[in-house]
Amino acid sequence: MRLPQRGAAFDPEATPRDRAQAIEVLQQAVELGVNHIDTAAFYFSATRSANELINSALSPYPPGLVIATKVGPGRTAQGEWLPLATPEQLRGQVEENLRQLGTDQLDVVNLRVSGLDDVSAHFEQLAVLQQEGMVRHLGLSNVKPRHLDQAQKIAEVVCVQNSYGLGHHPEQDEFVGVCRERGIAFVPFFALAGANKEAGTSAEDDVVTEIARAHGASPAQVRLAWTLAQGPHVLVIPGTGDPEHLRQNVAAGELELTTEELTRLDALHLNGG
Repeated sequence: MRLPQRGAAFDPEATPRDRAQAIEVLQQAVELGVNHIDTAAFYFSATRSANELINSALSPYPPGLVIATKVGPGRTAQGEWLPLATPEQLRGQVEENLRQLGTDQLDVVNLRVSGLDDVSAHFEQLAVLQQEGMVRHLGLSNVKPRHLDQAQKIAEVVCVQNSYGLGHHPEQDEFVGVCRERGIAFVPFFALAGANKEAGTSAEDDVVTEIARAHGASPAQVRLAWTLAQGPHVLVIPGTGDPEHLRQNVAAGELELTTEELTRLDALHLNGG
C-alpha cells in the first residue's frame, strides 16, 4: 500500500513515490529474506501501481515467494472508491490481478469484506476460481469470526487479515486464538496503528520506549515484536516504501522480548494502550 505514493494511503493528492526507490525496496526485501508480500489492484497512485511495481521488480518470481492480493473493493482510475464487487465481478478482479502481476496463478487471494453480513456467495465464487486453477489459496480480510465460519463451510481458509497491534483492537485477541486453534495464519495490518492514537499514549509510549532502549531497538520494532509474539501463526505486514524502514521492520523479527516485558506490554494492550 505504501509503495505507489508517499503520505496518506489512498489520498489522490499524495505525491507518487520515486519509482526507483520502490523497486529498490521490493528487491531488497526479497534479498533480506522476506517471502510474503501483501498487495492489491486497488493500491495505486496517479502514476504508480503496486502490482506493476512488484511485477517489474521481482518477475520472474523466485521460488518460495508468496504474493497475497485482495479482491472485493475497487477504485476508479481517478481513485474514487466503487461499491463492493458483486460475486460475479470477482472473476474480473482476479483476472486484473493476474494481468498486473504477470502470472498465471495467484498465490493467495483474500476476500476483503466491507459491510457484508454473509460472505458465502462471494467466497463460493472465489472457490470456483480456485478450482479453475487461477488461485492457489483463499483467505479473508477485515472480517469477524462469523465470516470465517461461513467461508470454511465452502473452502479452506489459509489466512485472516485484520487490523490489530499493541493497544490496537484488543478485542481481536480471541479471534487470534481461534485462528491458532484452526491452523489459520493471522495477518495483522496496521500493526503500528496503536502508536498513532491521539489519546492515552503517554504511559504506553514510556513503557515501549524503555523496552526499546533496553534492546537497542526502536519503539516500532518493539511493537512489531510484540505482535509476532502472539503466536507462531501470527505474521505482520508493515507497509513501507523506505529502504531503512524496511531493514528495521525485518530486524524486528529477530527481537526477542522477555517474559516480563511481554507481561508489561500485554497489560498496556488490554487497556487499549
